[in-house]
Amino acid sequence: MEQISVSPVFVGRGTEIGTLNAALRRAAAGQPQAVLVGGEAGVGKTRLVEEFLTAACGPGVVTTLGGCLEVGAEGLPYAPLATALRRLHRSLGVELERAAQGMEGHLTRLLPEFGADDTEPNDEFSRAQLFEHTARLFERLSVDRTIVLVVEDLHWSDRSTRELLAYLIRTLHRARVLIVATYRSDDLHRRHPLRPFLAELDRLRTVQRVELYRFERGEVAAQLAGILGTDTLDRQLVDRIHRRSEGNPFFVEELAGAHRDGCDTGLTDSLRDLLLVRVEALPDQTQRMLRIAAEGGSYVEHALLEAVLDESEDVLIDALRNAVGVNVLRPDTDGEGYRFRHALVREAISDDLLPGERYRINRRYATALEQDGSLACNNGLPARLANYWYHAHDPGRALPTALEAARVARRRNAFAEQLGMLERALELWDEVSDEVRAENLRPADWAGTYPPCGHAGGACRLLHLVDVLAEAVLAARRAGDRDRGLSLAKRAFKLLDEEAEPERAAWFRMQRALMLGHLRRSGSDEEIERAQQLVAGLPASPVQAEVFALAAGHAMLGDPVEADRELAERAVAIAREVGADAVEQHARMTLGNLSAYFGEPEAGLALLTDAVERSRRTGPVDVLCRGLNNLSSLLLGLGRAAEAEALAREGLAVARGNGLLANIGALLTGNLVESLLALGHPAEAEQLLAELEDDPTARAYHPFLDRLRAELRLDQGDLAAAEEYLERARVAGRQVRQAQHDLPLARLAMRVATRAGRPLQARAELLAVLDHLADRPTDRGLSDGCLYGLLPVLVEGAAGEADSRGSAAADLGRPVVLRRVAEVAAQLRPRTALHRGWAALLAAELARAEETDTPEQWAAVVRQLRDTGLGCPLGQALYRQAEALLTAGRREAAVEPLREVQALATAGRYLRQDIGRLTARSGLSLAAQPVSAARPAQPAEPADQFGLTPRERDVLHRLAQGRTNRQIAEELYISPKTASVHVSNILAKLSVGSRGEAAALAHRLHLLGA
Repeated sequence: MEQISVSPVFVGRGTEIGTLNAALRRAAAGQPQAVLVGGEAGVGKTRLVEEFLTAACGPGVVTTLGGCLEVGAEGLPYAPLATALRRLHRSLGVELERAAQGMEGHLTRLLPEFGADDTEPNDEFSRAQLFEHTARLFERLSVDRTIVLVVEDLHWSDRSTRELLAYLIRTLHRARVLIVATYRSDDLHRRHPLRPFLAELDRLRTVQRVELYRFERGEVAAQLAGILGTDTLDRQLVDRIHRRSEGNPFFVEELAGAHRDGCDTGLTDSLRDLLLVRVEALPDQTQRMLRIAAEGGSYVEHALLEAVLDESEDVLIDALRNAVGVNVLRPDTDGEGYRFRHALVREAISDDLLPGERYRINRRYATALEQDGSLACNNGLPARLANYWYHAHDPGRALPTALEAARVARRRNAFAEQLGMLERALELWDEVSDEVRAENLRPADWAGTYPPCGHAGGACRLLHLVDVLAEAVLAARRAGDRDRGLSLAKRAFKLLDEEAEPERAAWFRMQRALMLGHLRRSGSDEEIERAQQLVAGLPASPVQAEVFALAAGHAMLGDPVEADRELAERAVAIAREVGADAVEQHARMTLGNLSAYFGEPEAGLALLTDAVERSRRTGPVDVLCRGLNNLSSLLLGLGRAAEAEALAREGLAVARGNGLLANIGALLTGNLVESLLALGHPAEAEQLLAELEDDPTARAYHPFLDRLRAELRLDQGDLAAAEEYLERARVAGRQVRQAQHDLPLARLAMRVATRAGRPLQARAELLAVLDHLADRPTDRGLSDGCLYGLLPVLVEGAAGEADSRGSAAADLGRPVVLRRVAEVAAQLRPRTALHRGWAALLAAELARAEETDTPEQWAAVVRQLRDTGLGCPLGQALYRQAEALLTAGRREAAVEPLREVQALATAGRYLRQDIGRLTARSGLSLAAQPVSAARPAQPAEPADQFGLTPRERDVLHRLAQGRTNRQIAEELYISPKTASVHVSNILAKLSVGSRGEAAALAHRLHLLGA
């Protein structure tokens, strides 16, 4: 038996080991960490991990390892996590079982030792619960110890494994867990699925990337010295091996072994020949065993290999001993099977097989597993069987096994793997005869409300191609591969006769509408309309109820009419009739929102509240989360921010506890942030938004979240950041227009433009909203659902017109703009306290724009808004009341409103700056002392408070009119350089950052009157 060529000395990698040790220390301190170790094949990733784990093992640290398996072209769902949990079970025993208490139903999908599977539906929400329970298991296990989880060969990982791993990395916030994953960077071609996964993780602060590079000459020499057992090396030998291996440690080992065996010459530059040279020196029986083992995958069980080889046990043991002795194979640490020491060796052996030889070996694997499934790991049996039959080129066996593997993958919530197997089935479908399909294929699998072709009398009989396409479309949508789902749906339509199969056609139309909407592409409206046409007049069915519910829900997000409410009522009735409870609750929630939209807020609240209560008792948690989200949003729109906050928090807790954060967490967080901002808690709001900044699951809600980020930055006085987030929100939201987002965005754009000193741009934003309202059909009035978004827009527009008085450019069109705003305001019928307060604020701002407002009018507005408990509009009204009192000469009376607004938690930086300038200009003190005791002389002019010189006032006049430095210089007979100096001094004295802000401040504080 030959010597093993692995170096007994661990060479180099001091920096990388240091990085891993530092990550372990942080994890032990309660800061979970993840380290991604990349490098080309053979560069030493496994050796690095082995050395680290050996050193890490000690008191208070438990390590576990799982490797991704390559079976055919696909990996096995969750294979590394299942292996890691099995090893933890062996080392921790009952401690692991105690940690899993209450979660065994979902965790058994990873580790069957936890017990029987639960009875919940195997859908995307059950999959989310599996993810959450896995994270909770690691949190519980890490209470008394630090857990080190190593996942090897991530480049072979299946999508479900990657998503579960990413979920753990993102959600383990306080657990003592270190996750280390290795991958082959040279395998990551441009479209490799691991590339975007790594890119997303790179953005997280708790994730580090470690790239292993090839050895330098000195490190190659140290490795050779260890392998050859000598301190005296031939310089030419080191140079030759370093040159030929190019510093790859695995190739160094191979070449060192060849040198020790006297084979310094004769090797070609072909990598395959280099890798096979040792294999070809083995006995024929061992080579035959390795050829068979190579087709088994990166890991093959001893019992399975024995069954496929069909030789005596002694022959197999001898062959294995030879292969292990020369380090071509290595026993798995569980002692149940074998792995090739390096994947390149397995690939080289497999590539060396003749086509017929490969088919025959895969057939033998498949036959052995069909005869005795216990020969392989239960977790991956269906997928492995499907792969073996596929690579055996036996369509008659490959098709049914692929379909069964797809069904098992769905039940394990591995939707990407389900899609892969279903696509394989579609590929094989025409290669299998009708007779074989009729006899050997399983019935149609669950696909939501889809009615299978073979469904009759309560039983699914014959599986049709369109049924497989339905399963694949749903799998693609759940896996997030919506482009592929659209392509599959297109193929399904070629097989369907919409007149003869209207329900099935309508179902596919629904799926297309959902996927197009998520991709922010046009076409959803047309698909929903066609689906409605197809099910109209048909007997009641789950598909019909879902179509109507989807249509009503889609309309709710746009500009709904009464007919949409009637459609939601119809969906509720049909769903109740056919027993589709989840569809019924969804439809009732839509109905509640529409009732509130059309002027019945209390009835809408009652419907939504009841639907939420039912979902709390019996419903799927995804329905409950949607209800809590809708109810929170509705309450916020009615001015009940504290209740909205509580419901948003409950929704997040339910989503977090059931693994649904990826589905609805971003939307619930957005509602919570809006509530917090309304209640004056910006610090927590900012923290919540920061946590979602780089979260890929929040991408669908980026327009909403970026708008909130912009509002927060504007309140903090960071105008540049506010403009950046505003632009991001608008770009991301262009494809899908919804009033609930468009109106707040328009108001935000007006606020930004006003603060930046661009009154005409703010007016343009207002006019765009007014034009849109004017384009509505004359029979479509302004419903209550518009008020929450529209009233603040009108208030902002009127305030902007008032603030820009004195600007020659803005003065020209002001009367027309104010008339149009007043006309829209006259159509509004506010019913709630908040809406009546906003309407009063609008009337007062219109009066201010025409210079007819009075302190008494503002006092009435303040009284109305104070009852709402919301600080944002109240602060604006209080400030305006103080301005009006000062204009009327009632200086002492102005102190209390200013003190009150200064104490509001919702008062942003700009409002506080305005208060400071107003008090300085008027000579007021807001200290708790008699006004007369600290009453300085009132400045003669408003500009005096800023210390502007007469020349600077002249420059400010022209700056506010939009003049450039050169134009100012020409008009004042000074040099452009002198004009620039004056402008800089003005910006500094006014404490603003731009010419536009200076112009806006000058107009707002009437600094141009002198």
